[in-house]
Amino acid sequence: MTYRTFRQDWLSNIRNDVLAGTVVALALIPEAIAFSIIAGVDPKIGLYAAFCIAVTVSITGGRPGMVSAATGSTALLMVTLVKDYGLQYLLLTTLCTGVLQIIAGTLRLGGLMRFVSRSVITGFVNALAILIFMAQLPQFVGAGWQVYALVAAGLVIIYGFPRITRAVPSPLVSIIAITAFTLLTGLHVRTVGDMGALPHSLPVFLLPKVPLNLHTLVVVLSYAVPIAVVGLLESLMTATIVDEFTDTPSDKNRECVGQGIANIVSGLFGGMAGCAMIGQSVINVKSGGRGRLSTLCAGILLLIMVVFARPWVSRIPMAALVAVMIMVSIGTFKWSSFRDLREHPKSSSVVMIATVVVVIATHNLALGVLVGVLLSALFFARKVGQVMHVGSTLSADERMREYRVTGQVFFASSEAFVNAFDFREALDAVSIDVSRAHFWDLTAVGALDKVVLKFRREGTRVEVHGMNEASATLVDRLAVHDRPEAAEALMGH
Repeated sequence: MTYRTFRQDWLSNIRNDVLAGTVVALALIPEAIAFSIIAGVDPKIGLYAAFCIAVTVSITGGRPGMVSAATGSTALLMVTLVKDYGLQYLLLTTLCTGVLQIIAGTLRLGGLMRFVSRSVITGFVNALAILIFMAQLPQFVGAGWQVYALVAAGLVIIYGFPRITRAVPSPLVSIIAITAFTLLTGLHVRTVGDMGALPHSLPVFLLPKVPLNLHTLVVVLSYAVPIAVVGLLESLMTATIVDEFTDTPSDKNRECVGQGIANIVSGLFGGMAGCAMIGQSVINVKSGGRGRLSTLCAGILLLIMVVFARPWVSRIPMAALVAVMIMVSIGTFKWSSFRDLREHPKSSSVVMIATVVVVIATHNLALGVLVGVLLSALFFARKVGQVMHVGSTLSADERMREYRVTGQVFFASSEAFVNAFDFREALDAVSIDVSRAHFWDLTAVGALDKVVLKFRREGTRVEVHGMNEASATLVDRLAVHDRPEAAEALMGH
């Protein structure tokens, strides 16, 4: 790392990074506790994980300003593991998850993000915004009008305070103001302390106490693999979104390795596995955080707050944090996507809506993205397959026909390619000009075999010419129409 890069990542935005990190730390506390409860472990496991992951990723990650900690998507995958095998197996699984993510980064799998279409990313963002909003609704169940009033007041401060000054992040002002109001008035509303007990001590280094045998390895890998995949997917998607918010690039492969190292550190200090958090990352960016210092401060301040300022932090009203998360939900959702439904191609809209529906229905971000990517691939293949065209001209003596193939021949267009030829036409010879075509896969080569062999079966001579070098290499290696034994077997079949 050069001094210029170090200065840009750490020292170029000190004041805003520290203030943004403070807001993120306050918002992280109830979420880390909630995710611990989801996973079925003590709240301190999620809080220690939030500290370890945030601090480590601030140094090792590939996306400055992005916040990582314990998350709901990874916590959901741990429920059965904790219930059936206990905390020690969870810690070992966290270590294994980190190792797998480091391997993924070393193999440069972060580059696979280029296959995720814009429609999938938009669907992912919108679904996550809806989930963030839905996650706040339980705070209103059974609550009095006071909670609604506090949330409304918090939102007024968040959106109104920047009109006065932007020197201090408005979410931080909102949290302080709502907390001060409830303390001064003695108003009894749900607080952070009601979410679960905060830890009394710093995390300590420990190794998981589990039997090291084949059964343990099978159990751990069966959970570590999906956690690693979901964690990387959410982290890379979040990195892409923060790239857009800040108009700056990130190193996706370094992010994979950084997430892996962070999970290993978390597992060694009694924490659960986690990944990037889009909600907290948006809070950070919208509060002015841009550098690695913001993420570092978020992790360190979180630990200081829950261990050393526990009596004060525990009295923060949940309504103040709900207001911040609603702001995140509103800011995250791409409202322009409603207009895009009319203007964009229908296939893009279907991909976006399908991603949203699957994520919300299953609460599984990885599954939603997978469905979106598959639909994008199918629509793309269908669109490219329709571009392929076969035209022909008959010679003056009507004894020879020349076919001209234009476009891409692959699994989606191979059937149309074969159907474009008239094998029953009485001809002495057929010339197939493929100078404007490209053969991409085994299916395409098989289609060419079928065309050539069908013509030969009808007693027609066939000449294929104009093939580009890449296609010729594939055809020479895989085609059978010029191999007598294989051709006879195929024709007989």
